[in-house]
Amino acid sequence: MTSYLDATVPSRSEHLWRYTPWSRIHPGKVDSIPEVDVAVIKSKDIQLSTVPFEPLPTTDIARIFLNEVIQETTVVSCDEKEGHIHIHAGGHAVAAHLHFSCSTNSSIVVHLHGEPDWFGLALTGDTNSNARLSVGIINELSSDSVLVRVDDWDVHRDARFELATLSMGGIRNKSDIRSTLAGTNASLKQFIAVHGHGARHDDHHIEIHHKQPHTTSHLMLNAACDDRSHSIGTGALTIDDIAQHTDAGQVFRNLLLSPTSRAEAIPELEVQANEVSAAHGAASAPINQEQMHYLMSRGLSNEEATSMIVEGFLVDSFSGLHSEHVRDTMQTRLTVHLECQLIG
Repeated sequence: MTSYLDATVPSRSEHLWRYTPWSRIHPGKVDSIPEVDVAVIKSKDIQLSTVPFEPLPTTDIARIFLNEVIQETTVVSCDEKEGHIHIHAGGHAVAAHLHFSCSTNSSIVVHLHGEPDWFGLALTGDTNSNARLSVGIINELSSDSVLVRVDDWDVHRDARFELATLSMGGIRNKSDIRSTLAGTNASLKQFIAVHGHGARHDDHHIEIHHKQPHTTSHLMLNAACDDRSHSIGTGALTIDDIAQHTDAGQVFRNLLLSPTSRAEAIPELEVQANEVSAAHGAASAPINQEQMHYLMSRGLSNEEATSMIVEGFLVDSFSGLHSEHVRDTMQTRLTVHLECQLIG
């Protein structure tokens, strides 16, 4: 295993670290490994067990660092389960690793809470043959927290995997989410909604790798950016030469709510097979003034009309989820968050 202190800190010329350099999300000085505590993980619905931590694939600096500081793995028993997992983080630096293994059908939502200075989260999982797994991740960390998240998911033959992310908390967030369609007829749907407010910096890097034929993937990222917030979405889609008859697509949409907000959308395709359907799209625009006029003419204030438009835009991120449990939870938490923002 590569040691962090022996690893080379990546430059901003590297694709993964172009918009969020490692130095901005390290919990201290980049040439040090601070003491990192274990996050508190609880669930009333899902059986959790703890096993010794096995290192993540060391393909980047974040995973190398997490390999040094993660102390244990929480295994999520998710066969025929529907429920919630709550991760509470506090103090200077905390870390957690959750591993999901599903052989039947499950729908699980993971809630991130607390006020840590720095939180490192690793998520790994296997959606085994013929299984159906839906996972939702809700980031409700404090407005001063830094989140580093790395995912490694494998989807096997005839399996269906859904992964939804609602990002509302933290001041700086870097997510590196990687999924591999490792079996024939595997399917992946990934949905991300970002609410940018204040000075939030939210960087999502998504890699989807089709390794077998007759696989499908769909990625949608919707970001609504207000104040001085900044959202980045990069999608690297790879289709191997043997992955014929693949159907893949990714869409990035950004809603800019203030002149000082920013958003980047960078979809990328690497297609080595010739009998595939692969598409990508990206769009950024300010709020529609005709919609604002319509809503305000019916008695809504400027703030209420804006909140309603943002809610509709972000709620749509999860409309494609098959799991009602995950979809309803994500949409409800988003609505509550926006109502609190409006009142505050």
